Amino acid sequence: MHPRSVDEKRSDQEPDDHEEKRGLDEQQDHARASLDSAGVGQYVVSSDTRHVDRDLVWRFLHDESYWAAGVPRDVMDRAIDGSLCFSVFDGDPARGAPQVAFARVVTDRATFGWLCDVFVLEAHRGMGAGKTLMDAVMSYPELQGLRNVLLATRDAHGLYAKYGFAPLAEPARWMAIRRPYRP
Repeated sequence: MHPRSVDEKRSDQEPDDHEEKRGLDEQQDHARASLDSAGVGQYVVSSDTRHVDRDLVWRFLHDESYWAAGVPRDVMDRAIDGSLCFSVFDGDPARGAPQVAFARVVTDRATFGWLCDVFVLEAHRGMGAGKTLMDAVMSYPELQGLRNVLLATRDAHGLYAKYGFAPLAEPARWMAIRRPYRP
């Protein structure tokens, strides 16, 4: 069974302005992941930011994540608006299915991508939602051929290694600026 992408339009539907701008091609066929656990329902992946449950994402990042604890809501909203986002739903979001996982990629869509804010709600961990999410991210057409894709993780090295991620070969070459969130 393959999760379907909620971004795929039925042939009898007209594209709206948002999809015309982004193009249907980049909306289709990016979620071809197999569900690795039977009986948990069909996961649906969307890369359309209109489907992001922003309240859920903000609550998780603000209250539960170690990497974005305390993030202000307006900062998170700007981050979503400026990123390529992936939301996983336990069913069809158009029918009220809940969002169960999220990731975003900050990218120039040519040479570089930073995979960040990846999470799966606890009730869906170990049930295929994370694999579905990562399969969708890694197979997304606009991310193919990027020279560098980076991420930071404290505790999921094994998961990301399955997708080709490895520790930085020369971490001493990388530098960062760490600032508090701006108001």
